[in-house]
Amino acid sequence: MKRILFTFSLVATLVSCKKEAETPKVIYEEGKTKAEAIDTSSIKVADLPILMEGTQYLIHPVGDVRVYDTNSKVYGSSKTNQVSYAISNYNRFEITGYFDNLNFQHIDSTNIKPLTDKKIQIQTATFLDGITNKAKKQIIVYTLVDNDTNKDGKIDQNDIRSLYLSLSSGENFTKLSENLLELIDWNIIEAQNRLYFRCIEDINKNGAFDKNDKVHYHYVNLLADEWKVEMYTPN
Repeated sequence: MKRILFTFSLVATLVSCKKEAETPKVIYEEGKTKAEAIDTSSIKVADLPILMEGTQYLIHPVGDVRVYDTNSKVYGSSKTNQVSYAISNYNRFEITGYFDNLNFQHIDSTNIKPLTDKKIQIQTATFLDGITNKAKKQIIVYTLVDNDTNKDGKIDQNDIRSLYLSLSSGENFTKLSENLLELIDWNIIEAQNRLYFRCIEDINKNGAFDKNDKVHYHYVNLLADEWKVEMYTPN
């Protein structure tokens, strides 16, 4: 089994010959952080629970109701709003979307616990079914944003993506990637029980990630009692 996240915007930047200025993902100057914008119209909802195959915990994705403007005329109005209550997409072993948290509930319990009490934006949550089948240890891999790195007052897909792990219960929520390093991709080598991942460092401090920056290579032993990240050099 192989799970890979491709950071498409990063790949496009690395292969592009254009030298157009891009919106920085990182702002280094102190005191530049904007106050977080508060949307008073925001409504938090949860998707119907998801039970990933082989686990004992329901997962409730939590996020905002999304409102889309359309140009169609209804009852004399020139514009109507379409409301989506869908927070995430689910494909057997993976949940994708842009959501604020995941709440976990054992199938034999009424107690519901959040993954974290921090402000984050989760983009993917992938259950490692191959590791479970082999080693009976149930692990979820997350790609998410946990910091307003571009200091625009929001934590969203325009900030640096990070890599996390937890157990299928949501416990032992652990960050693997370093702060201010952008996650490129990750995969699993089941023969070694390892998760490999790459990150890129903005070594010239221009706020963007491009071909002039440095790629770091890491792995972690998924079956270890403590998930310790190791560096390696393949080139």
